[in-house]
Amino acid sequence: MPPKTAPAPSAKHYIIDTNVLIHDPGSPFQFEENTVWIPVEVFEELDRFKSESSTRGANAREVHRRLSELFKDAEDMKRGVKLQNGGRIRVCLNPLARFDGQGWHLVSESPRFQLLHDLFPDMTLTDNRILAAACAVADSEDAPAILVTKDLNVMLKARTLGLEAQDYRTDRVDDGDIPRTMRKMDEEYETLDVPGHTLQAYASQESMNIEKAREFVANHYLLVRNEEEPSHAIPARHVGEGELRKLRRDRITIRGGRWLSALNLGQRFFLDALYDPALSLITVYGKAGTGKTLLSVGAALEQVQSGEYEKMLITRVIMPTGRDIGFLPGRMEEKMQPWVQPAFDALEVLLTRPRKPEQFQNKKQSKRKSDDHQPQPQPQQPGLQKTVGRVWEPLMASGQLEIEAITHIRGRSIPNAVFIVDEAQQLTPHEAKTLITRMGKGSKMILIGDLGQIDNPYVDAHTNGLVYARNRLQGQPWMAHINLFKGERSEMAEVAANLM
Repeated sequence: MPPKTAPAPSAKHYIIDTNVLIHDPGSPFQFEENTVWIPVEVFEELDRFKSESSTRGANAREVHRRLSELFKDAEDMKRGVKLQNGGRIRVCLNPLARFDGQGWHLVSESPRFQLLHDLFPDMTLTDNRILAAACAVADSEDAPAILVTKDLNVMLKARTLGLEAQDYRTDRVDDGDIPRTMRKMDEEYETLDVPGHTLQAYASQESMNIEKAREFVANHYLLVRNEEEPSHAIPARHVGEGELRKLRRDRITIRGGRWLSALNLGQRFFLDALYDPALSLITVYGKAGTGKTLLSVGAALEQVQSGEYEKMLITRVIMPTGRDIGFLPGRMEEKMQPWVQPAFDALEVLLTRPRKPEQFQNKKQSKRKSDDHQPQPQPQQPGLQKTVGRVWEPLMASGQLEIEAITHIRGRSIPNAVFIVDEAQQLTPHEAKTLITRMGKGSKMILIGDLGQIDNPYVDAHTNGLVYARNRLQGQPWMAHINLFKGERSEMAEVAANLM
């Protein structure tokens, strides 16, 4: 450890764990006028990730680039580099944890190091050596030392040693809709109470300016309600500057397939946003069975069929419990198919006509009518096989449907397309930014997710990319957010989502 420094009275020392750098490569620059320490063990962990084709690998490489630009030589690492925000970044070379060829040993006699040795003696574990580095900073500096990690186990281990430990909070979002969409409750949407004559006038118009509506952000969905008769209400969208506009769409009609109508108020809000070309980013919170994927895919497909968009792209955030996607055989579409199967299921529903009632299937017909209704051979479209195994395969063959992997999206520009990102609650804020900045002119992105189902160990309901994107971009004239409360998949699915 370098000699003890004399920081400013208000300065603190933050020791950064590897997972924080992977979560946000720019995290070392977010601690204002404080000192940021990077344990040298972090470099070893980053080196293991850098060759991956995943987002984790890309972030590891970005961290390497940023740090190599800062630290020109060993002296920079030892003394630290001054940052533009007034802080300082240093590398922690911990002399109190030594390797002598036979194993790692702690040479400090401080009570904190003795406790570390007694509780977590295995210094071959990188996490324990990072804890030792945090102990060394805490023992050598007068100002508070705080370990920043997204690993809850490391956080608990640090606290048992008397170290202050906390999550990376820079991208944490306090969003009131998070608990509302995760609670067991019916639909709950904001209302604007107006006099009865105002509501009656609004009912006969497409839009109306109401001064009280200015309190809502742009593209906020609400109910305009009669203050004398609260049961009388009209759904609306505040497009901005106090202007309320009626909802314009509540049905999906698929050419050669089915039509679907909104089954509740939240779905009506969602369809209005999906069909408005002025909205290029839509975020949705909703539990299982609320129709997030089905409505997104249906509205996208209809608009591709009508020519409003050239194609639709679908991706899903992959949180594998085993091997990475790169080890799966086949083309990228084949690798992604198990992950985007919910979207394919939605396409099966939308593109398959309902079967006729059974009593009509076996009805006898005259020979002439029977001959008239025999299917006629259809001319084969160029480039398509005669037999198509799945109803959505012609869409992929014609280029109207593409399946994307998030790891391959960097550097792309996607114009005139509608892009659906399923399971967006698994995204990190950095990944969400990467996706949104890929959108070109004439494109729409739909981020949908269930905040109660997060498998990514480094994000939670308040720090994932879905809530981060919503809260950073809400109020923009091209962005809308919708909460879906009521499940419509089945009674069993709805009860299970609420009680299990």
